[in-house]
Amino acid sequence: MMREKHGSHVSSDFDQLPDDVPVSANIADIEEKKGFTNYYLFVIEVKIKSGGRYLIFRRYRQFYALHTKLEERYGAESKNSPFTCTLPILPGKVYVGAKKEIAENRIPILNVYMKNLLCLPAWVLMDEEVRLFFYHSDFDSEQVPRRLRRLRPRTRRVKSISPELPVLDRVATPRAEALFDFSGTNQLELSFKKGDLIYLLSRVNKDWLEGTVNDTTGIFPCAFVKIIKDLPQQEDTVNKVRCYYHDETVSTIRDISVEEDLSSIPLFNDLEELIRREFDQDDIVLNYRDLDGDLIRLLSDQDVELMVSQSRRKPSEKHIFPWKLHITHKDDFSVYNTSPGMGAIHTVKSNMSAVE
Repeated sequence: MMREKHGSHVSSDFDQLPDDVPVSANIADIEEKKGFTNYYLFVIEVKIKSGGRYLIFRRYRQFYALHTKLEERYGAESKNSPFTCTLPILPGKVYVGAKKEIAENRIPILNVYMKNLLCLPAWVLMDEEVRLFFYHSDFDSEQVPRRLRRLRPRTRRVKSISPELPVLDRVATPRAEALFDFSGTNQLELSFKKGDLIYLLSRVNKDWLEGTVNDTTGIFPCAFVKIIKDLPQQEDTVNKVRCYYHDETVSTIRDISVEEDLSSIPLFNDLEELIRREFDQDDIVLNYRDLDGDLIRLLSDQDVELMVSQSRRKPSEKHIFPWKLHITHKDDFSVYNTSPGMGAIHTVKSNMSAVE
């Protein structure tokens, strides 16, 4: 008797799977995460067996870690499990080239990888590592996509603003007037006619708004409406690292934007990479001023921790990290008021004495 298949799963096996098992996954976009070191996240729309959909955000190295574990368990040469299968091919790590270009080029390959992965036998789909990879975590829930080139952003169902509200309440509500007719192409998008009054609920990204009209809620392009009363401005979540750059001829101040909490402590290598990329120089080093006003060179994670702990005793401006960086050239020991032969020793001793 023939049995209908879902991918490589016979229907009886597929029917046994829970409703939240993923059945398809596609990359909607890539997003750059700007922090003390920059990397790209793949924004992935996952469809589950019940028909539900959600977005997850994964780095390439998470794909790589998943694939490595699956090879150990189920690869043709695995000795850790009685079950083996032919796993899809994952593109290798790339170390040369622009990060954005590398991420863009990986999109079609990773889409094929996920498609083939989700067609493997049911016992692979139920593997803990696969389940965790496609699981909609708290981290995923906290992410707000800036844009989605390959998908329309999702919306929530919200009760429409009633026209019976008192006039003053309606006047105070963020709203817009439709300049043109707009016909939504799917259930997420809000359809309206020219002249309709749309009550605004949120700004999805720079090109799309979410609103409600005629007891219907959805998203729509900003270009189709005229804002009458805008949504309140969201507080800027970008914080800045203040840098003082010193060389023989000039001293300048530069604030570098990062999406990190003011209480976070960066790793030394991440901080060094950020500054060298920002100033486009490899022969510079990072320093900070200690409580006595002396310039101390940063050499390790422990030095960064000391700098951060000392800065907590000082007042700080809003959205500016309390610690400040002083950027100097690697061979310039004059800033430490000591001879070249003693410069590095001076900085290390200063750090050690401060710890003591």
